[in-house]
Order: sequence, then structure tokens, then C-alpha cells
Amino acid sequence: MTTPTRLLPFAPRRAVQVLAAVGAAALLVTGCGSDSDKGSDKKSDSAAEAGGGTRTVKDATGTAVKVPANPKRIVTLTQEDLDAVLALGVKPVGITNGQGLSKPPAYLADKVQGINVVGNLLQPVMDKVVAAKPDLILAGDMQDEQMLKQLREITPATLVTMAPTDDWKLSFRGIGNALNKMNEANKVIGDYEAKAKKAGEGLGGNKGAEVSIVRWNPDGPSWMEKKQFASGVALDMGLKRPKNQDKDGNAHTPALSLEKINEIDGDWLFLSTLTSDGEKALKDVQEKPAYKDLNAVKKNHAVTVDGSVWSTRGGPIASGVVVDDIAKALK
Repeated sequence: MTTPTRLLPFAPRRAVQVLAAVGAAALLVTGCGSDSDKGSDKKSDSAAEAGGGTRTVKDATGTAVKVPANPKRIVTLTQEDLDAVLALGVKPVGITNGQGLSKPPAYLADKVQGINVVGNLLQPVMDKVVAAKPDLILAGDMQDEQMLKQLREITPATLVTMAPTDDWKLSFRGIGNALNKMNEANKVIGDYEAKAKKAGEGLGGNKGAEVSIVRWNPDGPSWMEKKQFASGVALDMGLKRPKNQDKDGNAHTPALSLEKINEIDGDWLFLSTLTSDGEKALKDVQEKPAYKDLNAVKKNHAVTVDGSVWSTRGGPIASGVVVDDIAKALK
């Protein structure tokens, strides 16, 4: 299976920043809609009748979209969207497989039993989406305009929920607004931040430690910049990044060669993979002297974690998993 490359940082920074300027914060802008607005098509009208009216929100691209006031049948096209709606107490009617997976992410498995899978990450099978009869589609960071057009023919209430540099909290608040659950979304974030702070303060001698966060690819390791999802969770816990990883971005580096493996070192080293090839590459390098010479490895401070949680754009449930993983290791 081909792993989506939406996390790769190779897009020009300036272009990314421009798109981010109209990011998920735009989802926080709402207005009232009317079932009798001119130009409403039959699909919009049926959604309005089922949900008790409509509201207008702006998605992560700044596009105004009419959505049901109380959506009942939600399809999510990324695990971040899935994580978000589940955290808000909503069970979707259609989901996609996790990043790099042929099934939903394991950390959400107990919450998605019985929900139809409509395709892979950002690769929905249109017939399956149609069969789910959605009144709202959350399309993550979908950039395929042709696919978006097809989705909007299924329901005009199709939202791009993430811009390239949006963090999970910003995107989550936008999704909360789209679901008419902003108060609930703010509470979820507040509860997470309190949990992260408490966990960080309870780390004893490891309080404020430097943690290296790395994804191992088939061709080598990539360390995560400070605003990447798991990195942000570590910072919320009061932890630090190694000096050479103290970069204010939300992506990860190109794969490093074995000669540069020292760049991934730190007080603690958290390692994840997303594919079987990446897992094999990590196992292979763990037998090499260069890996064994890392200070974190010598101190038995190298921890393997779930890449389908740590190497994604993240969400409130995933954030809780990362907090628990860090706390378990550093205590």
C-alpha cells in the first residue's frame, strides 16, 4: 500500500504559509442559514430538514459551506477527523483506514467497531461514500480538486478541515464548530492541557528533559520539528527538544543517513514507524554500532511507540495517548 505523503515537509515554506493564513481558523466563522435560501439544491434542503436547519461555516481554505445545524450522518476521510468527532461524542457512519494502514488505527479500534470503512486515507471509494448517505463529509487536508468535486456532488456539506500548518487544536476547534459543538471542543482541549501539564510536573528527575521524536522510514530516520503533533504534546508537558531539533516548524526532516544519526540523539529517544519497511529498517539499524553509540540508547532511554499515533497530524484522543506514552517511559 502506498503511504500518503501529506506529512512530508518538502513543499515551499512560503506557499505553505500563505495557505495556512486562511487555515482552520476560518472554520470558526459561522452564520445562520435558511432552508429557503435561493440556490439551495435538493440535497441541501433534505439535509436541512433532517438536521433542523442549516448553518454556514468557512472551511480551512476559507470557503463558505452550508452545513446541517445538527449533522447526523458524518463521514470522515482522515484519522484526524475521526479522532475529533469521536472526542466530541459523535459516532460517524463512514471512516477511512489509518495512515499507512489497511485498517483503522489501533488506538481507535474499540471506538469504531461496526462503522463502515469507505476507503483508505484521503482515498475514498465514492460508491461506499454514497452508500453511507452522509449529510456532512470531513475531508481532512484533501487537495485533490476533482475528488472534492465528486464528494460535493454527494453532499455540498463537504469541508476541508486542515491547512498545511494547522495544529490539531486549531483544526479540532473548527470541526467542533462545524458540528455545532464548540463548547464541547473547548472543554476537550482544556481537559487535555490540564492532563499534559499534570503529567509533565509528575516526571520527577526527568521533568523538563530533552526528548528526541523520530520517525524511521525505509531509507532512514527523520526527526520532528517543534510544532509537529507529538512534539507539541511534549512541549505541553514542559519537556524540551535537543538543541539541533529546536526548530519552529510542523514538519520533519528528510531521511538522514547513518553518518548523521547523531542528530536524533537526546536524553530520551522516541522512535516510530508507519510501514513494515520502516519497521524492518529500524530493526536492522539497531544492530549497528552507530545506533548503539547514541547516548539515549546507552542509557536505555530509546522507546518504540505507535507511528499511527505519533507520526500523524494528531487529535485530542491521540494527544492523550502520547501523554500516557511519555509519562510511562519517563517515570
